[in-house]
Amino acid sequence: MKHLFEQGTLKDAPALILFHGTGGNERDLIPLARRISPESAVLSLRGNVLENGMPRFFRRLAEGVFDIEDLKFRTQEVKAFLEQAAEQYDLDRNNWIAVGYSNGANIIGSLLFHYADLFKGAILHHPMVPLRDITLPPLAGTKVFIGAGSNDPICPPSETEELQELLSGAGASVTLHWERAGHQLTATEADAAAVWFKQNAAQK
Repeated sequence: MKHLFEQGTLKDAPALILFHGTGGNERDLIPLARRISPESAVLSLRGNVLENGMPRFFRRLAEGVFDIEDLKFRTQEVKAFLEQAAEQYDLDRNNWIAVGYSNGANIIGSLLFHYADLFKGAILHHPMVPLRDITLPPLAGTKVFIGAGSNDPICPPSETEELQELLSGAGASVTLHWERAGHQLTATEADAAAVWFKQNAAQK
């Protein structure tokens, strides 16, 4: 997978694994990562799917309607890449925090729904429920921040609350942060994610 890697300045700081939104690329979330944890190593991925020329991490049939088979395939693809990258860049697999926005947050959600110990925690900006009718793995010890907009036309509050319930039901510790905004990632939401990180994930 196309990606960008930046070495961290603090060895024990969690590595941030970044997943952009639709039409983004591996550089989009670098400023967000530096806002969250300036000392962390950063591994930022570019989605392998193109929708009208816009990179995504998996296909969709329509807005809000996921191609489930492709989502499952791409979830396995990303996991395999991360295992390879861990060796290539000498990353501690037990100290990863995933950070994603929109489509990127949704692929992280699918990774959490499939693999128990892939991430120590996750910061999900405007995610949806990636899959239904699936038994989640045990997620005790996994910490998750969800940033959501109360007026989000793509991801309504009921969707956000359902995702929180599913993750919490699997044992994850979930913090839900609401913005009086739509689908955009606001500065105050980014700041809230940074505060959450310092309180919940900064230490090994």
